[in-house]
Amino acid sequence: MLLTAARRVGRALLVVLLVTMGAVVLLSLAPGSAASVILGENATPEAIDALNAELGLDRPLWSQYVHWLGDAVTGDLGESPITHQPVLDAIFERLPVTLELAALGLIVALVIAIGLAVLSATWPGSPLDRAIAALSSVFLSVPAFIAGPVLVYLFALQTGWFPVTGWTRISEDLGENLRGVVLPVIAISLTEIASFHRLLRTDLISTLREDFIGAARAKGMSPGYVMARHALRPSSFSLVTLVGINLGRLIGGTVIVESFFALPGLGQLVIYSITARDIITVQGVVVFIAVVYVVINMIVDLSYGWLDPRVRKAATA
Repeated sequence: MLLTAARRVGRALLVVLLVTMGAVVLLSLAPGSAASVILGENATPEAIDALNAELGLDRPLWSQYVHWLGDAVTGDLGESPITHQPVLDAIFERLPVTLELAALGLIVALVIAIGLAVLSATWPGSPLDRAIAALSSVFLSVPAFIAGPVLVYLFALQTGWFPVTGWTRISEDLGENLRGVVLPVIAISLTEIASFHRLLRTDLISTLREDFIGAARAKGMSPGYVMARHALRPSSFSLVTLVGINLGRLIGGTVIVESFFALPGLGQLVIYSITARDIITVQGVVVFIAVVYVVINMIVDLSYGWLDPRVRKAATA
């Protein structure tokens, strides 16, 4: 078990290292520099060179990366040369927005998808199952960058039920906070509903054909009890994996939704930093998201043992 855990940690560190290196290399290929952004269009080449030297941006790329990596290992992700704000402070300042958006999107998707999957698996091949499958196909074909404008037009501009843009913190007004995230959450949850429903429906139908389900029914247990107590948990094995992967992806992938709805989350921070050539901030956000993604996937791996006892037996064998 210790050897397995060590291997997982080693792979996780390698992933984080490669992701941050990739971000640095890609940003280095873009034209311009942070110094030119700070000084403006009228800055002289001498002034730009002097500021680059002051910020350490005149050193070779590998030297900048090694220096940054040494500080990052100690928890210091550096300071933005543009805003002069510590990167970790900027991340924690915007993280609640992204976390709330991703968490609510997954919760909404799970609740709806599980309900639809149970209905589909209970009556497979029925008109209800076919109708749900058609609805799932529609959801799957509507990405967030299409769903967002449509939702804004229908439920913000036409009806005025929800705000078009803006963000209110939970501590300031819970009602306004929830009112402001309804449309973004729906926009990011549609494709998640479709993927969760399809996966769980297939696994539920397969589980309901197992012998132990037939034995439970033969004992006179109600269909609802059999579904909830005996079928749903072992059928959630693949779903948990997908949820973990998608949560990590959503935390780093809400860029479009946050930009469209003007939400001050990590996605908006990344876009601003890339535009301003703020390599230090981009590196910090990338490594933070990579670590979160890796940790979530490790938690998912550990949860397998609770969902399926066979995994515990295999691990201890």
